[in-house]
Parts: sequence; C-alpha cells; structure tokens
Amino acid sequence: METIPERFHDLFDRRTFAHVTTLMPDGSPQTTPVWVDHDPDRNEVLVNTARGRRKERNLRRDPRVAVSMTDPDDGYRYLAVRGEADLTTDGAVAHIDALARRYMDVEEYPHHGEEDGERVLIRISPESVAHSG
Repeated sequence: METIPERFHDLFDRRTFAHVTTLMPDGSPQTTPVWVDHDPDRNEVLVNTARGRRKERNLRRDPRVAVSMTDPDDGYRYLAVRGEADLTTDGAVAHIDALARRYMDVEEYPHHGEEDGERVLIRISPESVAHSG
C-alpha cells in the first residue's frame, strides 16, 4: 500500500471534487464526480454514496477503483489514487453529514430519506498514488 503524501492532505479539507472510476459489468469504465474525504490514520480515501447507485453496485462486484482530484486553486496540482474499495454502512450517515458541512455549509445532509438506499461509506486503500504540484 502506498501513502498519500502529507502535502496533499489539504485537498481533503476543502471543497475539492474528485472523480471516482469503477468498472461496469462489461469491463468498461464508469466515472462519477463526488465529494471526497480522507482518513489519515488509516491512509484511506473516503467517498460516500447510497446503496443501489451504479458506483456502489460496481464496487460490490469488483472493488478496483481509481480516484483523481485537482486542487481547486491550482489546476496543475493533482492527486490520483488507484486501489481497492471496502464498503460499509458503519458511520456512513455521520460521514455524509460531515461532508455536507464542508461542501454545503449545512449541519446535516439535506437529502436523508430521499435517496434510493441507505448510505454507504467507501474506504479506498491506495495501491498506487500519483501526484503533481
């Protein structure tokens, strides 16, 4: 497992959007823009979704995933991670609320109950890390 360099941890403290790429059943890539987070103690990239969404279904079938993000203030500074995802519902609701505070400036995610399934926390362990800037 590779480590996300500390000098890129700030990307996870701001409203940085990431693109998550998973694999469809036929092997073709599927990419979704997402809110992104980081667990520095576990060296994992965190993404939140709802059960039944395409990326969640793809990752349950094949946990291989890629995530890339660009610094919102410097388009030439980026971080890209490839690895495997572990999906859990433990802590997923609290996590989406924390992301909503960062990305929406609200205390609680406003769409609880409107989603197509329960919240799922995607924990991505980096096997490969690329970066610039």
